[in-house]
Amino acid sequence: MRVFITGASGWIGRALVPELLDAGHEVLGLARSDEAAGTVAAMGADVLRGDLTDLEVLEKGADSADGVVHLAFGHDFSRMDAAIRTDAAAVGAMSAVLAGKPFVAASGTPMVPGRASTEQDDSVFAGPVAGRGDIARAVLATAEHGVRASLVRLPRSVHGEGDAHGLIARLVALGREKGIAAYVGDGTQRWPAVHVLDAAHLFRLALEQAPAKTVLHAVGDEGVRIRDVAEVVGRRYKLPVASVTAEELGFLGAILALDQPASAETTRELLGWRPTQPGLLADLEQGYYG
Repeated sequence: MRVFITGASGWIGRALVPELLDAGHEVLGLARSDEAAGTVAAMGADVLRGDLTDLEVLEKGADSADGVVHLAFGHDFSRMDAAIRTDAAAVGAMSAVLAGKPFVAASGTPMVPGRASTEQDDSVFAGPVAGRGDIARAVLATAEHGVRASLVRLPRSVHGEGDAHGLIARLVALGREKGIAAYVGDGTQRWPAVHVLDAAHLFRLALEQAPAKTVLHAVGDEGVRIRDVAEVVGRRYKLPVASVTAEELGFLGAILALDQPASAETTRELLGWRPTQPGLLADLEQGYYG
């Protein structure tokens, strides 16, 4: 299969491209800069120059492929409305030429008060990212036009060696800046997590096997307590562990304050996906984030 990937040079893309190539697929990766193009080419993939605003380029890439994995998204919280509008237009452009082909899009696990979210829960997001739920539903709705559309919902932490910009990397960097390994409140809030290599494997399985309108959860750890994360960070980087208010940590504090575990039971039953890489706490012990 020839696969067109947006975000091919990004954190998950750099794991997915080798995963697909090793499985015998061909890859065409979208690249918006010379640096990104070099990264994609170095992995052995073909390069298509452009970004999510280049709708004709996106349509060309999707039309030339046997399937699409959509990973790219602008994560600038100061311009989230614009990023969501851009993403919605990109999904529309690619899906218009994908009848009969698989279309796998990245999304996020939802939060359900009092329990772990499941694949059966709706894609509901709050605050500035609320529009991402609309996009997730729009992706699945393309199945009505013959697209084999599926969602891979990612947890709050997609961790592994080389993670430089994810929430855990930011948490460690903020802790070292402030001189404490912080958690919010009593620290019993839980985060789901997955190793980047396990996530990449699930994206491949979804591309190859997932039926239309399938929702999948790339969740290795169903819920890691934030205080446990802080204690590993404190021990690893010799920082005192302390409770803080959410306001003291800015946008990261608001996320840390939420209990948001997620289950992947249905995903494992449907596709036989079994995470094999280290969990979040074991990865933190390796010192990748220093």
